[in-house]
Amino acid sequence: MLEGLDPEQREVATALHGPVCVLAGAGTGKTRAITHRIAYGVRAGILQPSSVLAVTFTNRAAGEMRGRLRQLGAVGVQARTFHSAALRQLQYFWPKAIGGPLPRLVDRKVQLVADAAAACRIRLDRGELRDVTSEIEWSKVTQTVPADYAPAAAKAGRETPRDPAEIAQLYSAYEELKRERGVIDFEDVLLLTVAVLQDRHDVAEQVRAQYQHFVVDEYQDVSPLQQRLLELWLGDRENLCVVGDASQTIYSFTGATPDHLLDFRTRHPGATVVKLVRDYRSTPQVVHLANGLLAQARGRAADHRLELVSQRAPGPEPVFTEYTDEPAEALGAAQRIRELIDSGVPASEIAVLFRTNSQSETYEQALADAGVPYQLRGAERFFDRPEVRKAIAALRAAARFGGNDHLLDDAVDLPSQVRAVLSGEGWTSEPPAGSGAVRERWESLAALVNLAQDFAAARSGVGLAELVVELDERAGAQHAPTVQGVTLASLHSAKGLEWDAVFLVGVAEGMMPITYAKTDEQIEEERRLLYVGVTRARERLHLSWALSRSPGGRPNRRPSRFLDGLRPGSTGTAGRGSVGGSGGVERGFPASGPRAAAPAGPRRRQRSPARCRVCGRTLTDAGEMKLMRCEDCPSDMDEGLYERLREWRAEQARRSGQPAFCVFTDKTLMAIAESAPEDDHELARIPGVGMRKLGRYGADVLAICAGREVAGEQNQD
Repeated sequence: MLEGLDPEQREVATALHGPVCVLAGAGTGKTRAITHRIAYGVRAGILQPSSVLAVTFTNRAAGEMRGRLRQLGAVGVQARTFHSAALRQLQYFWPKAIGGPLPRLVDRKVQLVADAAAACRIRLDRGELRDVTSEIEWSKVTQTVPADYAPAAAKAGRETPRDPAEIAQLYSAYEELKRERGVIDFEDVLLLTVAVLQDRHDVAEQVRAQYQHFVVDEYQDVSPLQQRLLELWLGDRENLCVVGDASQTIYSFTGATPDHLLDFRTRHPGATVVKLVRDYRSTPQVVHLANGLLAQARGRAADHRLELVSQRAPGPEPVFTEYTDEPAEALGAAQRIRELIDSGVPASEIAVLFRTNSQSETYEQALADAGVPYQLRGAERFFDRPEVRKAIAALRAAARFGGNDHLLDDAVDLPSQVRAVLSGEGWTSEPPAGSGAVRERWESLAALVNLAQDFAAARSGVGLAELVVELDERAGAQHAPTVQGVTLASLHSAKGLEWDAVFLVGVAEGMMPITYAKTDEQIEEERRLLYVGVTRARERLHLSWALSRSPGGRPNRRPSRFLDGLRPGSTGTAGRGSVGGSGGVERGFPASGPRAAAPAGPRRRQRSPARCRVCGRTLTDAGEMKLMRCEDCPSDMDEGLYERLREWRAEQARRSGQPAFCVFTDKTLMAIAESAPEDDHELARIPGVGMRKLGRYGADVLAICAGREVAGEQNQD
């Protein structure tokens, strides 16, 4: 069980008594260390599997931990998220402690917040609704009641979306509305579990009798409410192992704080402390840049930073690229990604990471134009896809009645059985050409085939019945297998993931750090967010920024201050372990090629900021800029024209075997339907059209806008 562990990981695995604190840097094998610790304790007879509770923060992380424990023979150990563990206990003890059935859990609280706002006669736009919901969530995880919200928010230095008194009123109305409707929300699961364990000592003792050893992963992300729940689970015992890295604290806006990790030795003076700094994920070049970022950091988390040491062979230097505008930056990233895929790098091993979700649309369009398949992290969930649900149903039927299925006659092992069943659902040994809907369905089925192969390799002798159980568990936890396609994700949602090649885009002042990061603490969290992004890369790392938002815009942006002293040609103090001039080449592109010196002569007129044509507000969101109006402003769109354009787009997508958005996105179609262009010039001015699509689809679109019949199929290039 201890073979293959490095000395520090082995120290973690054999530290089975008393409090243990593991300070683990990015890519240092912390999950390997703690799962081997649990499995070693079980094999040694020190830990009973049913008495161990391992908790983490995402369903994916919990699913990965369960899979590794199962491979190591530690069957029966509970590996769950905080909320999953609490909900399980609450469902079991509610009839005894409270009486009656547990109230229904609401999936999304936004509608309840909207109803509360209506009851208070407070009008919230869509952005304010989302922000107020976040404030309510923060209040609950920090155990702040409505009456105390205003002073608590002021003390925490929060930028409130509305007057604090109004938010407190909305918070109170929201809680009252929940009581009236007999429902609870996500945060209530933890609050109610804490209340039951505090008030009912018999229930608390029953839980403590069940769970006697605790492991907490990503401990730097624990909120005060989660810490209180952990303390109630523990009681007066100290059989606790925590794992974390203060330099990866990036969720303080949700109430997470590294203080519990940094104060662990104060609360547990006799704790065993182990540091994991051997980085097995990233090349020395990537690790060098990551260490350089933290060397410039300030604050308490920075005082406890870990200096990573790469264990991998050298790789390419990080590439720093400057572009004239954001569309050029997206085009440049898409072109390089296309080159990587053509050279043999799987699309699933490439990611584009950005600071805000609003940045994704430009990259979606650029990748679609380049014919690159992609998946947007946080979009439709894998197990909710129709083809996946149908495939699992087919596997379940085969598990029950496989003896009567001639497809399985020649299938001797689990992977071949799965391939035989899914061949009836559209899976083939070779992927279909193109990147359209047919390819997307095939990718989903291929992910199930690959999962079956991994499952069979981990557990010998398993069959379809065991695989169906595994799929049901994964569906319940939303632990999806890997799907082929470049990942588009925000930096926050990329935590815990890794890829061979990572493109960090929009690394400019105003976006990294984000504009509303004002205090020193907020600035340092932005630095840590960039550090998390850098450490997602195994081999190739591209960092880029644009000098202006749109073509022709004023080039008044500058690269992020976090890169000062780290990128070639920049100045600044990198501090300890300076990596100034860390390699790579600094290149740039204008709208259609490398950035060249400005020609002599008068400067071209700078484009004015995009403004809403209805209310006049300056537009910053990419989707709103396409429409040339705010999302919430009234539309004068010709609904009939929009539907005709959608029907035409569907036919074009069918002919080309591509997703519909590769023809035109919904926002671009809406912009066309609102402006009803009469000639090529007017059509070309609409964001999202461009000269390539103008030449390919322009005649059709203009014919539809004029009410004429489409002449015929356009030539495909």
